[in-house]
Amino acid sequence: MNLFCLGFGYSAQRFATLFGDEYFIAGTVRTPDKAEALRRNGLQAYVFDGETLTPDCEDALCEADALLISVPPGETGDGNTAVTDALLGSASVRWIGYLSTIGVYGDRDGAWVTEKDEPTPQQPRSIRRLAAEMAWLRTGREAMAATQIFRLAGIYGPGQNAIEQMRAGTARRIVKPGQVFNRIHVDDIARIIRASLMKPRDGAVYNVTDNEPAPPQDVITYAAELLDREPPPEVDWRNAGLSPMGLSFYEENKRVSNALIRAEFGDDLLRYPTYREGLKSFL
Repeated sequence: MNLFCLGFGYSAQRFATLFGDEYFIAGTVRTPDKAEALRRNGLQAYVFDGETLTPDCEDALCEADALLISVPPGETGDGNTAVTDALLGSASVRWIGYLSTIGVYGDRDGAWVTEKDEPTPQQPRSIRRLAAEMAWLRTGREAMAATQIFRLAGIYGPGQNAIEQMRAGTARRIVKPGQVFNRIHVDDIARIIRASLMKPRDGAVYNVTDNEPAPPQDVITYAAELLDREPPPEVDWRNAGLSPMGLSFYEENKRVSNALIRAEFGDDLLRYPTYREGLKSFL
């Protein structure tokens, strides 16, 4: 199968690492330097500014069987208009997957949410994400391609995890009583995408999360235990010097259910069902 990745970021590159022998994978990045680095690693990469597809990039897109989108909506655009125009002239793409965020659910005061719950985004970036979901679903209908929305929890994995933060001395135990977050290992994102490619369901929305939403300080404490080190001191979230972006995450509290992906793709799909298994894999 030929997979084109609109946005060759962390998750898409990890998919290529794990399943590159099963798919021919190409994708887009923002700068020539990034494209050249990916080409040196054997990946076919194109530069895309979010608005205009170059002829060679459009040709590669139109030759693909599947399209994975991870470009976030922003001021420079996420490529929807250009891609839609290209897809309407191609009969090749039959699967579309859009990587969104559980942020579209907004704050639920710690309550559980499922895919059946109506999104209530409150942050501007989450409002844009929900609009992007709707736009890509429309694109799929117009292109007659089965389209899936993947709402991702906080991503961690190689190079981005609490074990490395502890080793580097940058880990922080930020505490807000009652606060929990869902997480997802990047390898499990790749496995869920692959499962959907093998079993498409047009219009499906999936919460891509682990089994156990947990307080952020617990994750750091567990990482310290695995390394046999003292955890950093607890810091109240209001006194942690968080950026506006960081503060916005602590202003929303919810428990996001992954029951649908487990029911549809199997309980054994997640290799890292909680942060504990994930952190142990980095030792």
